[in-house]
Amino acid sequence: MAIDLKKMQAKLDALQNKGRGGDKKSIYWTPKEAQGYNIRIVNTPDGDPLKEFWFHYDLGVTGFLCPKKNFGETCPACEFANKLFKEKTEDSTKLAKTFLPRVRYYSPVVVRGEEADGVKAWGYGKTVYQDILSLMLNPDYGDITDPDSGTDLSLMSKKIPGASFPTTKLTPARKTSKLCQGSATECSALLSTIPDLEAIHTRKTSQEVGKILEEHLNSSASDEDAEGASTETVKFAGSAKAPVDDIDSAFADLLS
Repeated sequence: MAIDLKKMQAKLDALQNKGRGGDKKSIYWTPKEAQGYNIRIVNTPDGDPLKEFWFHYDLGVTGFLCPKKNFGETCPACEFANKLFKEKTEDSTKLAKTFLPRVRYYSPVVVRGEEADGVKAWGYGKTVYQDILSLMLNPDYGDITDPDSGTDLSLMSKKIPGASFPTTKLTPARKTSKLCQGSATECSALLSTIPDLEAIHTRKTSQEVGKILEEHLNSSASDEDAEGASTETVKFAGSAKAPVDDIDSAFADLLS
């Protein structure tokens, strides 16, 4: 099978955009709180515009894809979390949860009024994912991503008093519409901007994750004034002596 040059170009574009700081706006879209939007989810070449990704956060670096949950590879952070759970103490269980990956969903979307900016990557949580999935499976709406007879979604993100994060409400339009109102050339150009959702996120090897984990534990142990540092973090971090490339030995030492 020949190389898919379009996918290779998309990967290059994603890499170049990620390296230019503010240019991330050309890929990602995040709705502003208390501001209404009309969006249209755009289908992907594989027919699955609802992509699931698992990220590790809170390890001293920008969130990155979990090698285990996303690719079936060894993940030192997950292994460390599992071993903390096996301690079966309140502190170790609480700490273990900070090392586990968290799910995030992404879809290509066109923001009405901002079509000139191209198709964006919109990230959202499980509740919104379930709402979109329910709409897609509702026979009254059919294929909401259809370019000729799909359905726009009205979106409002608002923080409820006392809540930690904004709540996103989606309301489907009462009438179907075309994805693009321009010429065939303009519509083709718009579709050519669909981001490769598989390529835009940071991926780490198992060895890289092991190094990040070791540095995070050592940093937690040495920085006694770090916000949220616990005695359990210091306990396990202080015993991290083994080389990163020997994962099994490393975590045996960590928990010895």
